[in-house]
Amino acid sequence: MKSDKKEERRAQIEDAAYRMLGEKGYAGTSMQAIARAAQASNETLYNWYGDKKGLMAALVARNTETVRATLVENVGGDALDRLARMGPILLGMVLGPRAVALNRAAAADPSGDLGRAISAGGREVVGPMVTAVMAGAVNEGKLQGEPEDLTQLYLTLLIGDLQIRRVIGAMEVPTAQAIEARAQAALDTIKRASKG
Repeated sequence: MKSDKKEERRAQIEDAAYRMLGEKGYAGTSMQAIARAAQASNETLYNWYGDKKGLMAALVARNTETVRATLVENVGGDALDRLARMGPILLGMVLGPRAVALNRAAAADPSGDLGRAISAGGREVVGPMVTAVMAGAVNEGKLQGEPEDLTQLYLTLLIGDLQIRRVIGAMEVPTAQAIEARAQAALDTIKRASKG
């Protein structure tokens, strides 16, 4: 299979996996059900992903790469401008249906493997990117403090318990305006807090 066709097929399979997770949850989602939903053979799924955990790990990896690539696309300008652009994107992605589906699946995985994969592919990738922006803001004299501490505070202000509330169904997807407002409030607070 040519690489562009294979990539298109992978995307179809992974879209089907997200649909199944949304409909059936982690425990109710099987490789066979995903294969049927994607109109793919079981053999293809097992050859490409190994098993359900392998497929879930692939979903995490692709989601991580999407977040990373999107944040990288929004570099340029001074550090606080970058942070202002990154905040709404990051918040929208962590509260979006794919991240919520993966986190729900991780909560239902008794081995903890999926949760560890999400952590390695999420906070451990995004955190250093935000820290680099914070370091830039400190170097530019726009913020004061240790970049790692500023990152922790910023991510807490930005995301807080919203992702958990989305995962457990306690809140709906926020509007774009609500996401923008939350991101702006987090940025304003970090600016005030760093002036000490």
